[in-house]
Amino acid sequence: MSNLQPFDPSLLATSHNLAACHPINAGSGSGFYIEKLLQPLQAALGNFDTRTDIRILGEFDGSAWVASSGHLAGRFMTPLFGIPATGGAAFVRFGRFDRLMPGAVAGARGSIAETILLLDLPALMQASGCWPLGAALGPSLVAPGPRRHDGVDPSSAAAEGEQSLELVETMIAGLMRYDGSNLASMGMRDFWTDDFWWFGPAPIGSFRGHAAYEAGHQGPFLRAFPDRIGGSHRCRIGHGRFVASTGWPSITATHSGGDWLGLPATSKRITMRVMDFWACKDDRLDENWVMIDILDLLMQMGVDVFARMTVMAANKG
Repeated sequence: MSNLQPFDPSLLATSHNLAACHPINAGSGSGFYIEKLLQPLQAALGNFDTRTDIRILGEFDGSAWVASSGHLAGRFMTPLFGIPATGGAAFVRFGRFDRLMPGAVAGARGSIAETILLLDLPALMQASGCWPLGAALGPSLVAPGPRRHDGVDPSSAAAEGEQSLELVETMIAGLMRYDGSNLASMGMRDFWTDDFWWFGPAPIGSFRGHAAYEAGHQGPFLRAFPDRIGGSHRCRIGHGRFVASTGWPSITATHSGGDWLGLPATSKRITMRVMDFWACKDDRLDENWVMIDILDLLMQMGVDVFARMTVMAANKG
């Protein structure tokens, strides 16, 4: 798969389905993909590079999937979905899962039947100076690839991927044991290295190690969404020391707890579109790249980020 370019429209089957982040959302056919996703990206970023840091292959529910993450890198010259251009270099983080047509070889023309895609558009709003909500609890980074630089098409025995997947699934089961007050009730420190990296989406930010992660994301998140449950997972695969998972949605919850992203509890029932990419080290999890469709989530909570951004950008002018 070394020459696979995930944003090449020639890879799409005629009946291709796209499920993407807000404001793209869902549609069918290569025409929808080109008009609603590819053309806006090309207009905004020009002849952008696709810098893939992780790409793994696996089978889930009888279908072959390719899961990848990285950045689209270009010069941000015209607005993207209304986000004001900066005129300078921009890195737009992506996570995507591509389900292959039956019998297709990854990278062949017409091989992709379905794509699930998230873009970290809030990070681009931050770079443009037009993020209209409160400051993040952690820095929004250009998330790097794996520490070992081995995330693209890793070679390994099938057993290693199975072991990595088992570790992740055991860890996720522990997350569901949260007692509502004590983070230690989930036993997460048994699953992660002491100096693990958690690369979250804007405006949540990124953290290193248990204390920073618990204070910056895990604690605020669990207090805000105490009744969260797993949702409709579309793919979860292990390949070598890497695991990738996504759902549409991944989580269902009620925003009933304390302040989150500067917003008080809304009591609204919400769903979350989430992607996770993990890297294992020996028998622990060492790195986690997380994507959440923050803009769709906030829309469900009654906050139209694009509308606020437009007003903020106009007032800056």
